Amino acid sequence: MKRITEVSNTERQDQICAYLQQSQRASVEELVAHFAISPATARRDLEALEQQGKVRRVHGGAVARQSSPPEAPVLERSNEQSEAKERIGRAAAGLVQDGETVFLSSGTTVLAVAAHLRQRQRLTVITNSLPALNALAGAPGVTLICLGGELRHAELSLIGPLTEQALANLSADRVIFGVRGIHLSEGLTNAYLQESVTDRALLRLGRQVTIVADHTKLGAVATVRVAPLSAMHTLVTDLQAPAAFLDALRARGIQVLVA
Repeated sequence: MKRITEVSNTERQDQICAYLQQSQRASVEELVAHFAISPATARRDLEALEQQGKVRRVHGGAVARQSSPPEAPVLERSNEQSEAKERIGRAAAGLVQDGETVFLSSGTTVLAVAAHLRQRQRLTVITNSLPALNALAGAPGVTLICLGGELRHAELSLIGPLTEQALANLSADRVIFGVRGIHLSEGLTNAYLQESVTDRALLRLGRQVTIVADHTKLGAVATVRVAPLSAMHTLVTDLQAPAAFLDALRARGIQVLVA
């Protein structure tokens, strides 16, 4: 095999990632031999790739991360699992009490929650989602707080340092959060690195974290790890969710509601 010696860190890490995607698993010693690098460099590269959500470290090396399919833009996803999302949205909204402060993340399942909050009284809703903001605009009993930041066009969400700075000055009774994947070992994952940095900040905002996800998200792993399962207090999902998966969550002390 051709050895690669004079490349930048980024180029070498990209090539290690490609090698792992092809072989599925590699030891540190194998990477040392193939790329003509030191063991310390190989370990640093694997650590960097794991932080980027591209590989998963295992004892002695790393394995390729199994990813969920690429995420379509939010407007294209609005009709996917629509009946399940409607039921999930109604059930998750039922957890919210009048007078609370709630944070709503971006995503179509969270948008279904927003649609069922319009009749609430003395409710304060914080959101970085333009569709959620629009869904609640004009609701007489709802005070809306919209975070600033950089617009992510595909998700119609506001992300970045300005968003995170605003989050640092806020708190909420409950965060209602949508994810791309929930995995028993990989935790909560999403598809876009820059947005996931904002996601980590908003998960720290609420005293209770409710994850809303239909059955297609359970067991899936997206590109970027957002938080461990311990960050989640409640999961609201649909009737097709695998019973064994839900039992495993309950065994970890996570409340599960099936709508």
